[in-house]
Amino acid sequence: MKKIVNIMVAFLVLFLFTFSMNVYAAPLPSVEVTTNKETVHPNEEITVTVNFNQDLGSYTVDVAYDNQLLEYVSAEGGTPNDNGTRVRVLFYDDTGGTNPRTSMSVTFRAKQDIVTSNPTNFSITAEGLSNADASVSYDDIAVPIVKDITIEPVYEDYKIELNYSGNVIQNEEKEMKLVISSAMGKNYAHTRILGEATTPDGQTAKLLATDNQSLEHDIIQSGWGDASGDPIGGKDVVKELDVRGLFSGAGQYTITLKLVDRDNSDTVIAEQSFQIQVLETAAVTPPEEVPPTKEENEPITPPETNLPETEETPTTLPKTGHSIYMTMLPVVAVLSIAYIMLRKKRAE
Repeated sequence: MKKIVNIMVAFLVLFLFTFSMNVYAAPLPSVEVTTNKETVHPNEEITVTVNFNQDLGSYTVDVAYDNQLLEYVSAEGGTPNDNGTRVRVLFYDDTGGTNPRTSMSVTFRAKQDIVTSNPTNFSITAEGLSNADASVSYDDIAVPIVKDITIEPVYEDYKIELNYSGNVIQNEEKEMKLVISSAMGKNYAHTRILGEATTPDGQTAKLLATDNQSLEHDIIQSGWGDASGDPIGGKDVVKELDVRGLFSGAGQYTITLKLVDRDNSDTVIAEQSFQIQVLETAAVTPPEEVPPTKEENEPITPPETNLPETEETPTTLPKTGHSIYMTMLPVVAVLSIAYIMLRKKRAE
């Protein structure tokens, strides 16, 4: 009887060992999920990799993603199928364990029209896991492994300007325009504008602005914006504020303006200093000189004209072809004829 019991126990142990070779299941010792970058910009690609840290002969891995921010590009390590929100990669080593895999990956591309920061993640689950020769099956990864990333545009720093025209005169308000701009500004939920002034000894400076309730604020003394802060950010940001500068005396002033993040202990987002030269009085432009006019009774000298030069007066009259002798000759001839005829008549 004892011999029979021993045989039955041995058979049971052999059976359990044989059965466990086919149905044994255990969790994978370590599974790592990594990405090749943590921040992705529009049109950039990102690859999420699942590393099993040991050879597997089969697996089915699902990688869920946000299709508002990402689009599927390709997969490596199995046959992929993308349903628009999840990429499933199926692998089975049909060589019987000679071509196992230790990892797989999926590549995505960030969409082009993203203009704000977007924290998101990949969520990974898996099933059908087995070792290289399929003799050991592993537990499904039912609780998702989450990998966080951020998708955002390439931000440009904010620029601060303080614009005005003409001279700044002591004790006269000067119209100015404060401009904060960025072609692609990072988003902040609560910001304020703070001001500081370096002045000549004994002088004061004010930078005045009026809010929607017609209340006047001195940015140098109390800053500008809601106490909790105002939002800023996005594409082609341009914020303009009409201000008035008032300076008590002549000299050089330095006005420093800062954009600060209220949610981060007033950390400075952007800062710019401006040198302002204040004059005692406005510069006077001398009147334009006007040539004097002539008195009415002052003789007017006629303007010189370029007349053609005249020929010199001749000292001797030119001969014309007739002389006085030629004029007297007929008279003498007539008198001679008359005298001859008279003598002839007396002689008869």
